[in-house]
Amino acid sequence: MKKLLKTVAVAAALTTIVAGCNKASGGNEANSDLTVVNLYSTVTNEADKITLQNVVKKFEKENPDIDIKENYPADGYEGMLRVKMAANDMPDLFDTHGWAIHRYGEYVEDLKDMDWVKDLDPALEQILKDESGKVYAYPLNQAKDGLTYNATLLEEYGIEPPTTFDEFVTALETIKKKGKGEVTPLWFAGSDKSAFGQYFDQFSTPLLITGEQNYQKELLDGTFDWSNYTFLAEKLKEMHEKKLLNEDILTAQNHQMVDLMAQNKIGFIVGGGMLGPSVEEVNPEVKLGVIPMPVIEEGDEPSWIGGERHTLAVWKDSKVKEEAKKFLEFISQPEIVKEIAEGTSLPSGLTNTESKNYYSEYYEKYADVKVEPYFDRIYLPSGMWDPMGATGQELLSGTMTPDEVSKKMEEEYKRLLAQKK
Repeated sequence: MKKLLKTVAVAAALTTIVAGCNKASGGNEANSDLTVVNLYSTVTNEADKITLQNVVKKFEKENPDIDIKENYPADGYEGMLRVKMAANDMPDLFDTHGWAIHRYGEYVEDLKDMDWVKDLDPALEQILKDESGKVYAYPLNQAKDGLTYNATLLEEYGIEPPTTFDEFVTALETIKKKGKGEVTPLWFAGSDKSAFGQYFDQFSTPLLITGEQNYQKELLDGTFDWSNYTFLAEKLKEMHEKKLLNEDILTAQNHQMVDLMAQNKIGFIVGGGMLGPSVEEVNPEVKLGVIPMPVIEEGDEPSWIGGERHTLAVWKDSKVKEEAKKFLEFISQPEIVKEIAEGTSLPSGLTNTESKNYYSEYYEKYADVKVEPYFDRIYLPSGMWDPMGATGQELLSGTMTPDEVSKKMEEEYKRLLAQKK
């Protein structure tokens, strides 16, 4: 009998503990002592993750009644958020990863009355703020993408950083000649189709948007003639045939990039703005630089491609909105803004502090260069990133011609536009 009573007592105690744990960790629920705020981020870089985790720890130390539960789903992020949108069960704080207005707009709380809004970098206004003044998300940092290059190598070869597409191709040809087969002029981690997506997306801006002959209106109203896009596929194929790209382009993986660059075996990368600190850690003798996108049309000006990199939006139906906003208030303090910018090696999204990172001298050098938003986020319907990258893989595998790349893009563009109506 005593043994039976003891067993029942232990079982009851375990049930109480499990119930308590479930309550404390479930969704937006909180026990009497702790309010749980769920945070989902697209951060994958280890240094970026550590930076965000350290900031969360500081906040929790100052606010012991709030528990920020971080989630980093990596490649699963987008699919997970789509499921949550369909169920109207969003995280309390979540990264809008470039889609603050166009994808997540109806799910986010308007943050326009928060103090930090007065310090929002003007370059981010068209990305995070609409015509009515609604502010959709808090920018942890901002992207200024262009071409990342091996500054040590270019100096050794006597190559000036290019400002036009023609100069870019000439630079690649010079690297091929002087590198004698040991250096890849332009390197892609092409096993991941997003590497080609980055190429098409970034070069679409100088090709279709910033020149005197631009197609902004046609892209937005659905009348764009996709033959005007073919140039980029033609040039990519041409560079491949001239052996200006890595031979293993369709099997090369992202994790190879740092070591190859640190060994002086890569000239240029499209994007790659966060590469510098990792390369420096492996080989401090190799210095990287970054430049705005070269122009394609004569008379045009170079531009950065960017906008939001990592953000935090507040779910409008969250039960812990005030606690979520309190976290945003905390990270908008100048010293925390600086910590995040320097920890992620990117410019801050606010103007209330000065920060230094690996590429600061380049951002300062090109401070007057305009930041254009990512092409697909403004001019293409949601879902186009996948075919943009996939057509690049098919082009270089020989299963598509440049004309067929544009035809496929047109088909997907029209299909996805029709779904929006």
